[in-house]
Amino acid sequence: MATRESDFEVAARIAHVEPLVDLDKKVQPAHTALLVIDMQNDFIASAGLVGRSGRDVSAAQKLAEQLPDFIAAARRAGVLVVFIRNVYSTERNFYLSDSWLEQAARKQSGGYTRFPVCAEGSWEGDYYGAVRPQPGDPVVTKHRYNAFHNTDLDTILRANAIRTVVLTGVATDVCVGTTAREAFMRDYYAVMVDDGTATFSPEDHAATLRNFDRYFGEVSTTAEISAIWRGRN
Repeated sequence: MATRESDFEVAARIAHVEPLVDLDKKVQPAHTALLVIDMQNDFIASAGLVGRSGRDVSAAQKLAEQLPDFIAAARRAGVLVVFIRNVYSTERNFYLSDSWLEQAARKQSGGYTRFPVCAEGSWEGDYYGAVRPQPGDPVVTKHRYNAFHNTDLDTILRANAIRTVVLTGVATDVCVGTTAREAFMRDYYAVMVDDGTATFSPEDHAATLRNFDRYFGEVSTTAEISAIWRGRN
């Protein structure tokens, strides 16, 4: 009697390229990029946009203390590290559409309308704490939640033969999650890092990761991924 194929065996037979069927294969440094998303004062500092609005930035601040160690582990393993930052508002409003501004007026407590968010050259738009790019790191500037939208991120990843993106930063349920979903839509393996991302309520963080793990990619931890990278040094 023939043995029934597993789902992974069927996937391998159908796919034109052999699937990466476990985390160890997915995060191999030669084809992995670490995305560090929106670690900027407006989203993390107590005096930034989110902190001033009364939302809880403590998880984001804790992340900023811990993330440098994970970034350092990626560098030691030879993983491509890509920093992604927002530039949303300027005095003349180069970037924000009417639909964006209407949504902001309803939900952002004056952000994007009465005062700018992550304006170029401002303290608010600067990186928070020690999470900063090093010379030679690609830095992608975006004007929407999705880091692929009208940026050169996809070009950078394809040019470096990247198959997997490991996503860190803020906010789990906004820019990180939106970028992670888009990565999957563009046929990258996407791995969101539970303790490498943060948002402004634990419920939103957990719900985002749960949904992502079911439909878009894999959820892991800094410890699990770092251990894989150490084994490849």
